[in-house]
Amino acid sequence: MITSPTSLDDMRLALAPALAEAAVWDGWSETAVRAAAAAQGVDPDAAAFAFKDGPMAMIAAWIHAIDADMAASLPLERLAAMKIRERIHALIQFRLDAVAPHKEALRRALAIMAMPQNAPKALKLGWGSADAMWRLAGDVATDYNHYTKRMTLGSIYAATLAVFANDESADHADTRAFLDRRIEDVMRFEKAKGRLLRPREEMFSPARLLGRLRYPAR
Repeated sequence: MITSPTSLDDMRLALAPALAEAAVWDGWSETAVRAAAAAQGVDPDAAAFAFKDGPMAMIAAWIHAIDADMAASLPLERLAAMKIRERIHALIQFRLDAVAPHKEALRRALAIMAMPQNAPKALKLGWGSADAMWRLAGDVATDYNHYTKRMTLGSIYAATLAVFANDESADHADTRAFLDRRIEDVMRFEKAKGRLLRPREEMFSPARLLGRLRYPAR
C-alpha cells in the first residue's frame, strides 16, 4: 500500500508498477489506473486525475520508475569493477528483467509509442533512459560524443526491447544473443571512432614521415 504521495509525480511513480500489472489485462487505460489505485489504497479519482494525459503519461511513469529502480540497484560504485560493455549489458539486462513479468503490457506500450503522434514523447523517453544508463556507466562526455553515445544506446535498447517483447526462447536466449551482438557492434564502432578522432599529432601521416626522412631530427 502506498503512503500518501506528496505530489502528482510521486503518485505516478508509486503507482507505476501496479499500473503495469493492470495494463496486462486492461491496457494502458483509465480502467487500469483505477484498478492499480484500488490495489494500492489510493483514491481512484485522484489517480485518474494524475494520469489524465492518457496512455503516454502512464507509460512514461512506468519508464521513469524503472529508471529510478535501476539507479538505486546499480549505482556506479557497483559497476566500477566491470568493463564498459559489461556495465551497459548489466544496465539493459536490469531493465529487461524489470519488464519481464509484464510482457503484454510492454507489447501494448511499444504499439502506443510507435504511433506517429507519440513519436516525439517516445524519443524523449528513450533518450532519457539512454542518458541514465550512460551516466550510471560512468560516462562524463560533454562534447558531441555525449549525443552520439546516447543515440546509439537508445537505438540498441529500443531494438532489444522489440526482440524481447516477442521472444519465446528459453530464458530469453534469443534476446541475450541479440543484445550481445549489438553491444559488440557498438564497441567496435567506438574503437574505430576513437582511432579516427585521435589528436592529429598521434595519427600516422605519410607526409610527416617523408619530411622526417628528408630532414632527420638532430
